[in-house]
Amino acid sequence: LEEKKSLLAKCAATTLSSKLIGGEKEFFASIVVDAVLAIGNDDRLNMIGIKKVPGGNMRDSFLVNGVAFKKTFSYAGFEQQPKKFVNPKILLLNIELELKSEKENAEIRLSDPLQYQSIVDAEWNIIYDKLDKCVKSGAKIVLSRLAIGDLATQYFADRDIFCAGRVTEEDLQRVAAATGGTVQTSVNNIIDEILGSCEVFEERQVGNERFNIFNGCPSGQTATIVLRGGADQFI
Repeated sequence: LEEKKSLLAKCAATTLSSKLIGGEKEFFASIVVDAVLAIGNDDRLNMIGIKKVPGGNMRDSFLVNGVAFKKTFSYAGFEQQPKKFVNPKILLLNIELELKSEKENAEIRLSDPLQYQSIVDAEWNIIYDKLDKCVKSGAKIVLSRLAIGDLATQYFADRDIFCAGRVTEEDLQRVAAATGGTVQTSVNNIIDEILGSCEVFEERQVGNERFNIFNGCPSGQTATIVLRGGADQFI
């Protein structure tokens, strides 16, 4: 393996020689080779994510043996959520966890004004039921392709659960591939087999950005290169 890695590193370094980063070709060649080896026999190069963070110097670049993506938009209450977990279970969703008035989705005609309150109560019960099912799954990290609103954000914060909504399709699929999780379109019947896991999850500062980082993923199959540099042309 070391002989193979050395040969690949030489090939990568040769390719990088004519680039702006030629002076650091051995450093970046090592990162590229480690990233390619991390996905094993999988030839889907989109399983290697590349994130660019201006600032710092080129040697601040690093490889994540898993997935890293920029912090998504968050609502009030997010600050109270834990930002690091060891061996967490991860729930991946493609649904909204947000209280939305049914007037956006349907027209309701009432003969009795008193019925209005029962409809409002039903809306709250629906969202709370969804959130409760997420909590009961045992997941400590909840990611969704769609919005996770302020109510859900505070609900999870009160229960020491990290959440992130509006995660890009590409990043969510890479998290699924790396952690062994399966993206769900419903919170009904969540079982352990569909939850992902990793050795360490943390949200940390990289330059002027916050990143969500999943390290030590059991399924491998993906890696993320985080590029740093003081000028745009270097990254």
